[in-house]
Amino acid sequence: QVQLVESGGGLVQAGGSLRLSCAASGRTYSSYTMGWFRQAPGEEREFVASISWSGGSTYYADSVKGRFTISRDNAKNTVYLQMNSLKPEDTAVYYCAAGSFIGIVTTDRGYDYWGQGTQVTVSS
Repeated sequence: QVQLVESGGGLVQAGGSLRLSCAASGRTYSSYTMGWFRQAPGEEREFVASISWSGGSTYYADSVKGRFTISRDNAKNTVYLQMNSLKPEDTAVYYCAAGSFIGIVTTDRGYDYWGQGTQVTVSS
C-alpha cells in the first residue's frame, strides 16, 4: 500500500511558478513509477508527467514540456513538480499517482494509488 498527499497548490499569476510536492508513505514507494495528472472543471483527467523509480527517466505531456519538471527524492519519499511559465490553461486540480509498472503510461487506469489532489489556479 502507498498513501500519497499532495501540497503546494495555490493561486499564481500567469508567468509565475509553483512547486507541487507529493509525500508518499509505504515501504515500497521507491519501487513505483510516479506520475502527475490534472483535471480542469468539466474535463477529463489528463497526464502531465511521469518519472521512473530511479528518477533516471522522465516523460512529459506536450502541453507542459519545457515548462514543467518532475523529480523525486526517494530518501524523502517525495516527488515534485516544478511548474514555470504558468498559463491560465494550467488551472486544474493536480493529482499525484503511483504505478507498479516499468515504462511510460499516460492513462490514469495504469496507476494503482492516488492522492487527494491540490488546486492550482493561474490568473491572467
